[in-house]
Amino acid sequence: METKRIVLASASPRRRELLEKAGVSFEIMTGNGEEKITKTKPSEIVETLSKDKVLQVINRLPSEPGIVVIGADTIVVFKDKVLGKPSDKKDAQETLKKLQGNTHQVYTGVTLAFYRDETWEYYSFSECTDVTFYPVDEEKIRIYTETGESMDKAGSYGIQGLWGIYVKGICGDYNNVVGLPVARLFYEAGKLGIDLRG
Repeated sequence: METKRIVLASASPRRRELLEKAGVSFEIMTGNGEEKITKTKPSEIVETLSKDKVLQVINRLPSEPGIVVIGADTIVVFKDKVLGKPSDKKDAQETLKKLQGNTHQVYTGVTLAFYRDETWEYYSFSECTDVTFYPVDEEKIRIYTETGESMDKAGSYGIQGLWGIYVKGICGDYNNVVGLPVARLFYEAGKLGIDLRG
């Protein structure tokens, strides 16, 4: 399928940067709907949320071949509990206290929407990465949350930012933890006959 226009249905600067580094030319269009978790399985949660983001922008696009919309959503899971973005610094500190010295999972769901054979088609997948932190004391956690970096991030941290020095190891895709499993995205798009580099 010839790709004429790629739309990223996400306001995340990290996803934008990852796509740019991968050589993708795209535009950003976001919806204003509220995220509602209706599933319980982490992979299903992120796949549903990523599709919701796509659906919020589809109706503002022309229905014509060559348009591809990419939606993505990331959650952090620890001991089967979903940890979203913190409500405030205290919430961020409590989350990081739980995660320090332990291993948690980062799930990112991705949905590709494309117009083919006179209809919109949707394809969703999810990726999971294990992340392990070194033990971190309360004072270091407090200093980190005071930077404000944790506030817009699932799990209250950014692996690519100041918190990265406390990451003992990861098992899986690093970019998935940042917010978009780029290699898997290209692989899945290729299976669908979509060339993201146009």
